[in-house]
Amino acid sequence: MASLSRALRGVAATRPRQSPAPGRGLRPLASGAGPTSEKSVPYQRTLKEAQDASAAARGPSRPLPSTASVVVIGGGSLGCQTLYHLAKLGVSGAVLLERERLTSGTTWHTAGLLWQLRPSDVEVELLAHTRRVVSRDLEEETGLHTGWIQNGGLFIASSRQRLDEYKRLMSLGKVYGIESHVLSPGETKALYPLMNVEDLYGTLYVPHDGTMDPAGTCTSLVRAATAQGAQVIENCPVTGIRVRTDDFGVRRVAAVETEFGCIRTPCVVNCAGVWAGAVGRMAGVKVPLVAMHHAYVVTERIEGIQNMPNVRDHDASVYLRLQGDALSVGGYETNPIFWEEVSDKFAFGLFDLDWDVFTQHIEGAINRVPVLEKTGIKSTVCGPESFTPDHKPLMGEAPELRGFFLGCGFNSAVDPRRRPAEDVRPEWSPRRFHHSLTGHGRWIRERSHEAYAKNYSVVFPHDEPLAGRNMRTDPLHEELLARGCVFQERHGWERPGWFNAQGTAPVLPYDYYGAYGHRAHEDYTYGRLLGQEYTFSFPPHHDVIKKECLACRGAAAVFNMSYFGKFYLVGPDARKAADWLFSADVSRPPGSTVYTCMLNHRGGTEGDLTVSRLAPGSQASPLAPASEGDGYYLAVGGAAAQHSWSHISAALQDRRFRCQLIDSSEDLGLLSVQGPASRAILQEVLEADLSDEAFPFSTHKLVRAAGHLVRAVRLSFVGELGWELHTPRPSCLPVYQALMTVGAKHGLVNAGYRAIDSLSIEKGYRHWHADLRADDSPLEAGLAFTCKLKSSIPFLGREALEKQQAEGLRRRLLGFTVDEKVPMFGLEAIWRNGQVVGHVRRADFGFTINKTLAYGYIRDPSGGPVSLDFVKSGDYALERMGVTYAAQAHLKSPFDPDNKRVKGIY
Repeated sequence: MASLSRALRGVAATRPRQSPAPGRGLRPLASGAGPTSEKSVPYQRTLKEAQDASAAARGPSRPLPSTASVVVIGGGSLGCQTLYHLAKLGVSGAVLLERERLTSGTTWHTAGLLWQLRPSDVEVELLAHTRRVVSRDLEEETGLHTGWIQNGGLFIASSRQRLDEYKRLMSLGKVYGIESHVLSPGETKALYPLMNVEDLYGTLYVPHDGTMDPAGTCTSLVRAATAQGAQVIENCPVTGIRVRTDDFGVRRVAAVETEFGCIRTPCVVNCAGVWAGAVGRMAGVKVPLVAMHHAYVVTERIEGIQNMPNVRDHDASVYLRLQGDALSVGGYETNPIFWEEVSDKFAFGLFDLDWDVFTQHIEGAINRVPVLEKTGIKSTVCGPESFTPDHKPLMGEAPELRGFFLGCGFNSAVDPRRRPAEDVRPEWSPRRFHHSLTGHGRWIRERSHEAYAKNYSVVFPHDEPLAGRNMRTDPLHEELLARGCVFQERHGWERPGWFNAQGTAPVLPYDYYGAYGHRAHEDYTYGRLLGQEYTFSFPPHHDVIKKECLACRGAAAVFNMSYFGKFYLVGPDARKAADWLFSADVSRPPGSTVYTCMLNHRGGTEGDLTVSRLAPGSQASPLAPASEGDGYYLAVGGAAAQHSWSHISAALQDRRFRCQLIDSSEDLGLLSVQGPASRAILQEVLEADLSDEAFPFSTHKLVRAAGHLVRAVRLSFVGELGWELHTPRPSCLPVYQALMTVGAKHGLVNAGYRAIDSLSIEKGYRHWHADLRADDSPLEAGLAFTCKLKSSIPFLGREALEKQQAEGLRRRLLGFTVDEKVPMFGLEAIWRNGQVVGHVRRADFGFTINKTLAYGYIRDPSGGPVSLDFVKSGDYALERMGVTYAAQAHLKSPFDPDNKRVKGIY
């Protein structure tokens, strides 16, 4: 039997290092490759049961029902979890269809590692739930052991920055009751005697992490689901999705077709994993994921390895999974092999392991556990996994087809599902991707590759992708690039991040980090600037952003916000739709603009936006569509635009409102001029009276700017006197140039979104997706003023808010300031009187008040409502990387709490 070191030497001796071809051929399970022809995984029972080649020929494992409330497609981990949670919710008549046998495809060979701590509060919370289900609930419900092994997890830090990241995770874990310990190299050696610790800064030990047996877990999930009436039908491939168009013109799921009959259903959940794209195409739904080879090897017996924790050595991009008295060794490389032609016949097969690709993991594994150098390889496992463009799963209803849900793309990770519909998070919903990207092959491939290659990279606060860039650019892109703009990517858009005085920093075509024959970029200015931001201290461009912020507070700044979503809502039922959709009362006279939220039926915030009431008009233009009745202009943050569009569209369909939603995002630009000098600058550019009497706050007008017709809106997202200019695309550049020419004598500067982040948190303005999400209500977030609860007007989510109001708020968003100058970025633990009561959702440095600011939701540990007395009576501290800092809580913004500046009072 070959050893790891022998395999390593063999690769080096027989062929030079080279990048693999993008696709490799499929091999049956028994084919020989590498040092051994044996290929096996720890889950022999499932594998052996599934080797009966005549199973499919026998037809479905049970007769198909004629109807079902829900049809789940795919019998892997995701499908079984979905069926289980549907049954737990009391959904009757759910059916799971599996084309082969349960666990076929990917689940049967997965490593099954469960790591509870991630740099995401959502993932930490849901993984904690998954652990409870697998380690406790399923066994109690079914009497079956899931195969859960709690041997702990050990994260390796071979750099100071990596240890800082682990300390951040430790602080977040305290919020969710997850025990973890930062260990010194010596303590690590005592815990794991076979480990080399000479190059370590430390480790993070999580004793309650462990390993799942995918086969045992799926068996238990199915047993629990079928006990409550759900059905599982194996050997039943899906051949089509029947779609109907209702009398309102909306496409909806009608039935699932198979080789053995048809099941009528209004709801399908696509849990087909690598094959999810093919199932999506049956329904006309684009599923943005790619299939790649993912591999690990299983060693021979290792003396002394028993009961050791699983290991993640992120800096070596390798994991070591305990497997009885042996280890499984795997990792994530920069040159993964794409599975170009996904075979619908593939079930329990494996690929040949490409040792050229895998060698880098052997090197890292031997460095970390030197005994592996002389340890034999028992088997190799290389199977297909699906990966998404942002390394997050696809969960939720597809925007193209009502009743068609996705539950796929888990990027070789444990499924952290809670409930199939109620807890779908916007950051995982397919709505997070713009429709122009979900079918764009190059973008999906590039971004999925980078997400895979950086899976084990440190997650820094200001990182940006290098792949899939320049997909959507506004009319000012080249002009701002020439002025030193360093761009960020959001929703496919290039938006200004900050401005570099040292020259231009264009984003270059993706180089795949030098893989697949691509030449890695040399002297890449954008990459170099981005790399300088890789820190948990104040970034090196801190002072640059400071200048942009203080210029806005002291004179004026122009922000290019053209990536915003810009929609029109018009038609006979537009007013009814607006009353239902928006939490605030937007039925005000034409010319008014209102900041409002949109809610779900649980009272959670699906988005925040401004709504401007339009006057009726028969002449259509980019600034005002033709409308004989009520009309509204909606402006929503660009990163949430597709989500907001989908939410509004679904509500219009569900309520059958007769109106149109028109997307003008690409047709209009948005320039925002903010600061004490903004009125003086704009008065020279706009042909309009900008006095408070003629143009009050929260109003809008069609005016001419440097001879071009624009919609001027008096609003601010930074807490200053200012106007937004919503400008037709051809007019953006001349209007911008006129602003800069006039503004030069007033101190006008360009500023980006890094400055907006700082200025807005200083003023206490919310950011949807950060301190305002779909599970946060406006009442909890301090936005009760956006809710028309004093009126009798029904609106989506009203009942939930009234119930919350009557019962008292169980959590409340608070602002904090820290006198000590330390950087914070979110995920810090919030302490009150010696108890953890929440965590920071969003943090930044406020340059005007010269303090770090943070916002987070707090709870009463006793479970009671969070009253104002509870808030005011506490002593607070924020924990950053294991160190606590005294903090002052604020119910109102510490900067300009009386809102004088937006009114022009300085």
